[in-house]
Amino acid sequence: MSLSQKGSATILDDHETAIPSKDDGGDFRAIDPHSGVKRGLKTRHLSMMALAGIIGPGLLVGSGGALHSGGPASLLVGFGVIGLIAFSIMQSLGELTTLYPSGGAFTDLGDRFIDKAFGVAVGWNYLIIWVCVLANEYNVISSVMVDWSDKVPLWGYFLIFWFAFLGFQLLGVETFGEAEFWLALIKLMGLVAYFIFSIIYVSGGVKGADAIGFKYWHNPGPFADGFRGVASVFVFCSTFYAGVESVAVAATETKNPGVAVPHSIRQVFIRIVVVYMGCAFFFGLTCPSNAPDLSGGGSHALKSPMTIALHNAGWANGTHLINAFIFVTCLSAVNSSIYIGSRTLLYMAQDGKAPRFLGWTDRRGVPVYAIIFTNACGALSMMNVSTGASKAYGYIINLSGVSTFLVWGAISLIHIRFRAAWKAQGHSPDELPYKSLWYPWNAYFGLISNVFLAFVQGWSTLAPFDAGNFVDAYILLPLFPVIYFVYKFTFKTRLWRPHEVDLQAGRRRDLDEAKEVEMGADGRPLPWWRKIFSSL
Repeated sequence: MSLSQKGSATILDDHETAIPSKDDGGDFRAIDPHSGVKRGLKTRHLSMMALAGIIGPGLLVGSGGALHSGGPASLLVGFGVIGLIAFSIMQSLGELTTLYPSGGAFTDLGDRFIDKAFGVAVGWNYLIIWVCVLANEYNVISSVMVDWSDKVPLWGYFLIFWFAFLGFQLLGVETFGEAEFWLALIKLMGLVAYFIFSIIYVSGGVKGADAIGFKYWHNPGPFADGFRGVASVFVFCSTFYAGVESVAVAATETKNPGVAVPHSIRQVFIRIVVVYMGCAFFFGLTCPSNAPDLSGGGSHALKSPMTIALHNAGWANGTHLINAFIFVTCLSAVNSSIYIGSRTLLYMAQDGKAPRFLGWTDRRGVPVYAIIFTNACGALSMMNVSTGASKAYGYIINLSGVSTFLVWGAISLIHIRFRAAWKAQGHSPDELPYKSLWYPWNAYFGLISNVFLAFVQGWSTLAPFDAGNFVDAYILLPLFPVIYFVYKFTFKTRLWRPHEVDLQAGRRRDLDEAKEVEMGADGRPLPWWRKIFSSL
């Protein structure tokens, strides 16, 4: 048995008797016997998380900085390239997570298929991403409130929201899932409304505003700074896309991962095309890349391309509408960030990759200490007080960008190693419940492109050389090998050979079998309206 298998075999006695087991493997327990979390997320919860759950102020506000740095064409290129990579990663993750719905996700699978030290490095880099994302979102939500009323200081708003989100997270995973479902739905509706407005605006349908067509593609132009601008956009886009892989983290807390995970993976394509590419196209169409407010300067009032577009169309008070929309996305994004960060920390702690006390869950399956610690990391947003919201946002974005590429590249490598073990032990790809498209080309594309982007994302700082921004862009790059080799030599871990890998541990059946979702008690297919009702 490998180190990872030993770590994941820990049984929490106070949870084991919570719901009687219907089989020896504990497949049907409502409380996961290994991690202690509750399997409370429904298929629709996970589907909406995959489609719009982590869409937050980064997309609505941070895209303004990307548009300013690269121009509308760079924004499309950046979203398109990172979208292809994200699609590749999700194909790999779909195959792995459907078979092994482990809460430890790719950190646990890194232990199993590569090396325990590799899983440790992946886990801490992934946690860094969500600490940075959480700080950004607290940064934005506090800044929005200051825009509306400065009677309460920035740090006061932060404390109010900090305690509110902490209390909400402690209510349990079902409450989180239900809130995310409706907030994500509102976000999608808001984006669709903006897309419709954009079409009307550029066509001259707004009273008092001229038809602008593709005016901003001609002046100030499609590219703001050539290849340098494109390279800088990659960092922003990687952070916007961070979270598409979160369905893997939520798999253990899902009632029916065998149904929900493949369904959610397929929806990522819709998310890439409609949400991200749609935003990239319409933001560049309706907002000039040289608009002064995009860079934000030292102001706490963060500006979105949506805000500027409404203002240019003649609706000065549209700022409040966009701020309200940003506020709603913040509620969802902060909530999701705490959830993903705390679960990552929980599973790492239970497997000895983080302090053990963080791996404790109460009888309701809530990881109390992991939630408190993760939420506390949101205090990084208070650098906003001295640097300004926009500068704080830029600092944290650069820190998290390279970690996203490293984690995504690690997922592709884990998938390649899994297939090698699957083949070495005499299994066929036809046995897999979900098969990745275009394997192995898709997996190797994900690995090579992420490694390349991890190195090239700070290229714009080299000529002319900017020491401060260079350090900001690359300081986390050596962290991955440092963690890997320090842990490896300290604990004497080893690289697993394909025939040594345990391919059976961690597999479980759904609480509601797939056939129960699709078939009635008489064995005949359910009508479409009952399928929808049953998924609720």
